[in-house]
Amino acid sequence: MSVFRQLASYASVGVVATLAHYAVLLTLVEGAGWRPVPATLHGYVVGGVVSYLLNRRHTFVSDRSHADAGWRFALVAFAGFCVTFAIMRLFVDIWGAPYLPAQVVTTVLVMFMTFAINKAWTFG
Repeated sequence: MSVFRQLASYASVGVVATLAHYAVLLTLVEGAGWRPVPATLHGYVVGGVVSYLLNRRHTFVSDRSHADAGWRFALVAFAGFCVTFAIMRLFVDIWGAPYLPAQVVTTVLVMFMTFAINKAWTFG
């Protein structure tokens, strides 16, 4: 599969994972009264599980076992989790930006970072 098709597939899977992430984020902030930063990190974990399952099946052709690819994906997801925390903390807590636009920008930045690492290292 070409890099462009992989990126398109990754982005499509990302939409589904992001919907799961945002559903958790909105539910926790609007429904349970959580602060946006911890709520988005919980959403990130849910989106990460969805992302692994769908990317493993639809985006990357890999000879790696689930045991090997799984821990690598989890490590990349953790790096993305940390970057998500840092960017959301900067946007929301330090700059006072509204959490949803901040989350959109954060999602796009983290998507490009994790695609590159997952392609080269997790499933490559």
